Amino acid sequence: MDSSVSPTHGEQENSVWNGHYACTCYHPLFVFNQFGDLERCSLRPGNVHSADGWDGVLKPVVARYQGNVSRIYFRADAGFANPEVYEYLEAEGIKYAIRLPANSVLQGSIGYLLTRPVGRPPNEVRCYYANFTYQAGSWSKPRRVIAKVEWHPGELYPRVGFIVTNMSRPAERVVAFYNKRGTCEQWIKEGKGAIKWTRLSCRTFAANAVRLQLHALAYNLGNFLRTLATPEPIKDWSMTSLKEKLIKIGAKVVRHGRYIAFQMAEVAISRHLFADILRLIAELRPPPDPAPA
Repeated sequence: MDSSVSPTHGEQENSVWNGHYACTCYHPLFVFNQFGDLERCSLRPGNVHSADGWDGVLKPVVARYQGNVSRIYFRADAGFANPEVYEYLEAEGIKYAIRLPANSVLQGSIGYLLTRPVGRPPNEVRCYYANFTYQAGSWSKPRRVIAKVEWHPGELYPRVGFIVTNMSRPAERVVAFYNKRGTCEQWIKEGKGAIKWTRLSCRTFAANAVRLQLHALAYNLGNFLRTLATPEPIKDWSMTSLKEKLIKIGAKVVRHGRYIAFQMAEVAISRHLFADILRLIAELRPPPDPAPA
């Protein structure tokens, strides 16, 4: 789960100044799965908190998967570090890793890692982990917190991060799981760049909310094409590349008595690749029902 910014440049309803992004904007919320599919999104006014309305976006996604998968995992940044989120995820049996804002109590728990190591610093990054139990004043119970401390060459102070989690795996693996959250930001960038889902120029908020849902549908159709019907030579293409080199290409329509032909230039996609794409799409169709006896 992650929030993003959608700048506005007119008198759109509920477009408000956001001090963090330093612009007048909307502040939409997104939930992706590990394949880059957009599970759900919601348009929000520009001045709301990152986690505002999280339950209305996340709970329907969880309800859709409960009973259909063996385990659900959740990751989010520090904007979603609040006890209501933890308690809901724990009640639903969901494993989570959420970034926790630093404070003096957390830093005091790892004071021994914040002292600069003795000796000549090496040329590579030195990384240390710590596990401890922590309970904030607003929490109903203590929870596991993982700290990661990195000493980078040429830097006087370490880089410190905290993660609250209910996962039992080693600290290094929890951090590695959380770090994959960065791919969510890349998917949001693809939505902005390839699908242009920040173009919300309607006057009313409701109309812009519908436009965002249409953009989300277009994004998912593009991501389905990339993950389910893309041959190996172009498997790593971004959605922008797919749009510019596969979808937005010129063609000449030739009409004949019995058929219509689309003549397309083999600039980026050869006829063999195009045939492979059509074959993969055809294979997604369910088999026909057997004929009745």
